This record gives sequence, structure tokens and C-alpha cells, in this order.
Amino acid sequence: MPADKIKEFLNEHDVQYSIVHHEETYTAQETAKLTRIRGKKLAKTIIIRLDGIMSMAVLSATHRIDFDRLRRVTGSSEVELATEDEFEGIFPGCETGAMPPFGNLYGMDVLADKDLVEDENIAFCAGSHKEIIMLTQKDFLRLVNPIVMDFTTKTQL
Repeated sequence: MPADKIKEFLNEHDVQYSIVHHEETYTAQETAKLTRIRGKKLAKTIIIRLDGIMSMAVLSATHRIDFDRLRRVTGSSEVELATEDEFEGIFPGCETGAMPPFGNLYGMDVLADKDLVEDENIAFCAGSHKEIIMLTQKDFLRLVNPIVMDFTTKTQL
């Protein structure tokens, strides 16, 4: 099961978490609606390249990356989405598009949007399109140690 690596990591660090199983979804907004988790609390993970180096951008389901702002706040010359072909082998056992926001487990820097980390809890894909994990924001920040910055805008629904 794709979430085993994350569950093992959370258990090793004595983190309390819950798992929500749901019907298969392919967007964070669909998942939020189906699981009845506020979109602001549901994180989506997007793989980007900052000056050619792959990184993980983690943001609320209700937001989108502002690439110009991300370029400015990171000091990067070039910011682009990574293609699925570029990162498919980096997340063994995870379905494409359902990567958990634990870049530290995959040798990747994590950039977390400031709006995402304002809530008390966070929910995210656990490596599949049918399962999410929920835990406290405090535990997420402690375990992942992301770089928190302002790089998104709210989507219009």
C-alpha cells in the first residue's frame, strides 16, 4: 500500500494521525468535496523545478501557484512545473499526482505556502487517489521542516 512509508515514518515519530478512505479522485478540490474536509486544510503537492532543481510545492486545495511570486520569493531565475516523466521514479509506490508532502523522505526540498500552515490540522494524499492522512500542522512542520513562504493566490470556484 502506498501510504506504508508515511505511516511507518509517522509511527516512528509517535505522531497521532487518522486515515480517511474515499472513492478515487484526481483533484484536490474533488477530494475535499468528497471527504468533506475544508479545501484550505487539504494540501496538494506539486512538483516544480527551481533553476532546474526539483522541489515540492505544498499548498491548499483552494489555491494555485503564482509562478512570478514564487520566482521572486525563492530568488530563482526560472520556475517551472516538472513533468510526470521527470519525477515518476522518485516516489516509489505512490500514484502519480498523489504524492505526500514529505519531500524530506524523497530527498527533495519542501516549500509550504503560508496560507496552508495557518490551520491547526492538515490533510494530504497518502500516496494514492483513495486515501488521505490527517495530522496536526505542528507535527507536519516539525517532521518536514518546510520552507514557509507566500507563493499562491486563491482560486476562483
